[in-house]
Amino acid sequence: MIRRRTEQAVNEALQRQAAVALLGPRQVGKTTLALELADRMPSVYLDLEAPGDRAKLADAALYLSAHEDKLVILDEIHRAPDLFQTLRGLIDQGRRRGRKAGRFLLLGSASIDVLRQSGESLAGRIAYVEMAPVDAAEVPIAKHRRLWVRGGFPDSFLAANDADSAAWREDFIRTYLERDIAQFGPRIPAETLRRFWTMLAHGQGTLLNAARIAASLGISGQTVTRYTDLLVDLLLVRRLQPWHANSGKRLVRTPKVYVRDTGLLHSLLHLRDHEALMGHPIVGASWEGFVIETLLRLSSSASEAFFYRTSAGAEVDLVLQRHDGARWAIEVKLGLAPKVEKGFHQAFTDLNATRSFVVYPGKERYPLGKDVEAIGLADMMELLLQ
Repeated sequence: MIRRRTEQAVNEALQRQAAVALLGPRQVGKTTLALELADRMPSVYLDLEAPGDRAKLADAALYLSAHEDKLVILDEIHRAPDLFQTLRGLIDQGRRRGRKAGRFLLLGSASIDVLRQSGESLAGRIAYVEMAPVDAAEVPIAKHRRLWVRGGFPDSFLAANDADSAAWREDFIRTYLERDIAQFGPRIPAETLRRFWTMLAHGQGTLLNAARIAASLGISGQTVTRYTDLLVDLLLVRRLQPWHANSGKRLVRTPKVYVRDTGLLHSLLHLRDHEALMGHPIVGASWEGFVIETLLRLSSSASEAFFYRTSAGAEVDLVLQRHDGARWAIEVKLGLAPKVEKGFHQAFTDLNATRSFVVYPGKERYPLGKDVEAIGLADMMELLLQ
């Protein structure tokens, strides 16, 4: 059993809000976490993909009112969008009777409909918690390489061997493309979307070149944007925005894209194990995405994230603008003897960064020159958790 940091976040949110939306991709562990919470308190669990549970909500207000003294867990909430108005009325009634928090836990496989509908109906009554795949702070350091290769979906990470893990991920991708994505938008041919997702994988950590992708797939640039938005909303792709402050430099304005889970990235590229990954040109970008995703999960509540690049070649992989005013410049290198180029030093100066780091796979922490420090991923995570 892998203990998830998300559990504490959900507990805290339930103590301050009447409704909590737990959002994340399928198979990431949302239901497991919710059922663990249910074991510790009076609760009712309804799976809205099950006809029997949906039938209980034929008169939702009557059924849910009968369980006002319990935590009601509604799984796959996007299956019943009309429930949000009912929940609003029940929450307001409960508040007048002193029942102000911990009423409903809503589980969703994507952010699209849940955020829009709850934003309209439950404004001021709901908190949002994102549950991502397992990250490096949730497993021992000795298992970081396995996590990088297999990704953080629990069934993939915990598989008996690499072959079983790769088979699970392939099934996951096929199911998403052929069944799940159709629930969240207009019908998109599964083969077209797979080719699109694979092109994003080949361009891991690079600027999104919508024109090139559109020409390759025979679709419009607007369609590329729509497909990207869909995968971002499904929490499968991250779009990292460029630094946009006025620095007097000609800054890149196009976002970078990453397949968020490196296990899915490797499956899209048919890389089944560590040996195959190390012999592929994507290996450096894969490690960069793995590190950036880990750091963003640990710092999301305390920082805004960007990358920095100028037309003159100054570049930093990750800029964390922390809410305490500090600005960290972070470069990611795969080698055990990392070096930084002139462009990084120039970017550090342009950004007026307070600290700068080069994150690499080693364990030793040492200076790489004035104001730049080489640091292992474990130590970098510890800094962000402090």
